[in-house]
Amino acid sequence: MSTGDRPGSAFGTLRRLASRTGPDQRCELCGAPLPAEHRHLLEVASRAISCGCQACALLFGSQAAARYRLVPTRVRLLPGFRMSDEEWDALLVPVGMAFFHFSTPAGRVVALYPSPAGATESLLTLESWRALEAANPVLGCLEADVEALLVNRVGLARDAFAAPIDECFRLVGIIRSRWKGLSGGTEVWAAIETFFAELRSRAIAGAGRA
Repeated sequence: MSTGDRPGSAFGTLRRLASRTGPDQRCELCGAPLPAEHRHLLEVASRAISCGCQACALLFGSQAAARYRLVPTRVRLLPGFRMSDEEWDALLVPVGMAFFHFSTPAGRVVALYPSPAGATESLLTLESWRALEAANPVLGCLEADVEALLVNRVGLARDAFAAPIDECFRLVGIIRSRWKGLSGGTEVWAAIETFFAELRSRAIAGAGRA
């Protein structure tokens, strides 16, 4: 199932996340001007991601069982992540990238992969996820809705990250906005390589806080 840029969903912000900033950005909750570096909040029910000022991020993101959840900024590289090629194939993801997060509204872990049409959901059995979680206990510590396992197996890469959900959708936005023809073109693959290099750099440097 593919989801496009319809209003009221996380995917309506793909292009903005892909470019990171826009002119005269304002807090989508109170209308205050935003600096280039600002926090994001996820509306859990709709999966819509909103740009928030510091005050709104603190106000809405700290409330238990609130409508919004503050998206973390930390990125963690998982160098000891265990997943065989056979286990990856069993997930039925047709590309070399995917992200997995627990969705509170769905009541389960959702698997999504980026495509030229947007984020596409892949069928993920409970047994498959439980096997991965048993082999990688860190997956049980991911923050529901706003933190995901992001896997990159393009070419020779075998990287796994615990990443903020907005970064996962930024990757989707990069691919959707730059893909050309059947193979994507050199521009999009260069952008994907840059994306993962930046993510790795942030993780190694320990940049960002929860």
